[in-house]
Amino acid sequence: MATVKPFKAIRPVPGLADKIASLPYDVVNTEEARNLAKDNSYSFLHVDRAEIDLAPSINPYDKIVYEKARENFDKMLKKGLLIKDNEENYYIYREIMNGRSQVGLVATVSIDEYLEGIIKKHELTLPEKEQDRINHMDYCDAHTSPVFLTYKANPELKKLLNSWMGSKNPVYDFTSEDEIRHTVWIIDDKSLINKITYVFKEIDYLYIADGHHRAAASVKVGLKRREQNPDYKGDEEFNYFLAVLVPHDEVFIMPYNRVVKDLNGYSESEFIEKIEEKFEVEKCNEGQSFNPSQKHTFGMYLSGNWYKLTAKEGTFNPSDPIESLDVSILQKNLLDPILGIKDPRTDKRIDFVGGIRGLEELERRVKEDMRVAFSMHPTTVEDLIAVADTGMIMPPKSTWFEPKLRSGLFIHELS
Repeated sequence: MATVKPFKAIRPVPGLADKIASLPYDVVNTEEARNLAKDNSYSFLHVDRAEIDLAPSINPYDKIVYEKARENFDKMLKKGLLIKDNEENYYIYREIMNGRSQVGLVATVSIDEYLEGIIKKHELTLPEKEQDRINHMDYCDAHTSPVFLTYKANPELKKLLNSWMGSKNPVYDFTSEDEIRHTVWIIDDKSLINKITYVFKEIDYLYIADGHHRAAASVKVGLKRREQNPDYKGDEEFNYFLAVLVPHDEVFIMPYNRVVKDLNGYSESEFIEKIEEKFEVEKCNEGQSFNPSQKHTFGMYLSGNWYKLTAKEGTFNPSDPIESLDVSILQKNLLDPILGIKDPRTDKRIDFVGGIRGLEELERRVKEDMRVAFSMHPTTVEDLIAVADTGMIMPPKSTWFEPKLRSGLFIHELS
């Protein structure tokens, strides 16, 4: 039984949503954020990546960065760039990318249900990144970016949301520079709000798709606020965190590709010979790339050539939800035993490239600073749910979700 709760969103004043909305803080580095926001004083990156307004030498985890985030947030409120709704509402956030629609309900969800396992996770978090978001939320006294949750699609809920979208005017409707259309509706009808809340009570579990660090940090901030307010009743805003909930059949996952700095001391021929122990290896025609179209196949780019790798039978357990993931097969049968990458979360010799950047980015990286690249078949949302349902953890960088939820469209105050 999942609990969702309406809330009083802080959001852009109509007419500025397209300028305020920004890419999530964790998909751009400081330099990229600085370039994106340099000609746009409205960009929410000035809050979510406040180091861009400080000296380049500043550590992005320094206290001054969080103070700057709060200062910039307060400025946006005082100038009327952001407004706060007077009533608790739900919101619909639809994104259309390449003709494909993703419809999310914007709501708050319970920190207790995260702790109880009703909100399920599938990734480990890094303490440093978790602490960064804890500090950010504490200083801003708000959740400034939503957690992306999914759930098993519910026909009644789809009908309710589609009916509202079809009969009401949106509050925002704009197309971002990456040609993704963003449309937002406010659900302010008490009867419909109650219906949506009730329907979610029939949904057993929610699954974190993207935003594990934001979710973990939100829970820790909520628990910290409970300690500071021992007489809390449970309905305070810090008991909930900001989320966009998208049905599983509308979630789009792209591959998360890999690039590695060296061949771990092997010559090229020795390297391919080692790979052939666990994979069928086929060299592609000159000038032809390989983007896997089915599970258990991989592309490999090495010395200007693409190869198709197919995992041999018996090299993985097809009935195990973790071992049968392509990211696991590559890690267990190639990256670890051949390239010596034991822990891809911490090894500096490996890097990860979101599928949205295409195979050209893999080729560029190999030409510039890497030795070999691997193109992956995307993990499916069914894979994600299966892993989360068993309580297991996916290998790092298993999923790349598109389109990304923009930050700055919905902010949830903690007090």
